[in-house]
Amino acid sequence: MTRQDQVPAETDTQNGRDWVRILARYREPSQPRSILELVITLGPFVILMALAWWALSVSYVLAAAISALNGAFLIRVFMIQHDCGHSAFFRNRQVNDWLGRVLGVLTLTPYDVWRRTHSIHHSSAGNLDRRGIGDMPTLTVAEYRSRSWFGRLLYRVYRHPVFLFGVAPAYLFFLQNRIPVGLMHSGKSWLSAMATNAALAALLGVGVWAAGVVPVLLTVLPTTLVAASIGVWLFYVQHQFEDTRWDWSPEWEMHDAALHGSSYYVLPPVLRWFTANIGMHHVHHLYSRIPYYRLSEVLRDHPALARAQRLTLRQSLDCARRHLWDEKRRKLLSFAEARAA
Repeated sequence: MTRQDQVPAETDTQNGRDWVRILARYREPSQPRSILELVITLGPFVILMALAWWALSVSYVLAAAISALNGAFLIRVFMIQHDCGHSAFFRNRQVNDWLGRVLGVLTLTPYDVWRRTHSIHHSSAGNLDRRGIGDMPTLTVAEYRSRSWFGRLLYRVYRHPVFLFGVAPAYLFFLQNRIPVGLMHSGKSWLSAMATNAALAALLGVGVWAAGVVPVLLTVLPTTLVAASIGVWLFYVQHQFEDTRWDWSPEWEMHDAALHGSSYYVLPPVLRWFTANIGMHHVHHLYSRIPYYRLSEVLRDHPALARAQRLTLRQSLDCARRHLWDEKRRKLLSFAEARAA
């Protein structure tokens, strides 16, 4: 029996719930593969970090450049943490959680806080009644027009690319992640945030004691800022594209929102490797328990998903100017398009 005979017939019009049943077969991780992925991610990350420290004796500029390059591997570290949060990296939940907590120190992201807010994102993505936690604030055209001139100005500043992909990532990872924003009532979230902060303080303190403030800044800041900015961009284009889907609660359905409101970001192989297949975001939202290294299997076996919501690298640049959801056109518009309408 061929692989084609083993999978159900499918079409481009298949609904989200049908896909969930089909994708369940891909959920099991491979322990050897997961260990290998961990090694080939953390190994180069540590080596480049050590190389940046060595380069400090040669040139501060060289050290900062190596650290910036290491941001690509920090993205993969975050993606492994991401899979741990979905219990997708190892079969054992506790192994996933403790690995996620350790990696959260490297990514400056309290694991239990992030896992909770990210879970909210998955359970509410595309729901206009449940915006605010784990997502990127987006207004409808009507909401934007109802604001005062100052409110519209603030929203324009917030949605400007310089702020979204420059200022906001630094604020998110260096400041907001230090307290459990959105989960202030949760003792577990406070413990996660404070434990991560304590571990960070200890590591940075040892670095400052051993080498001084400037070397620590040159080997930590470039890595984190590059990874943070790219990470925010990835999250942005995964849901903020022209033909995404948003609905109010009565019409919203989680699985269809996952399928039609998440993009398939078609990246070159090298970028796909560094971003751990997160561009296959529609598949991830349909079934988040699938390990990232199995997402390509899904697209290979199911061409209908490989055709859905495709967004090339060039096409993704257009997403940076789309900021308002038009409920009548069912599209994400630019400010100029909304004004013309």
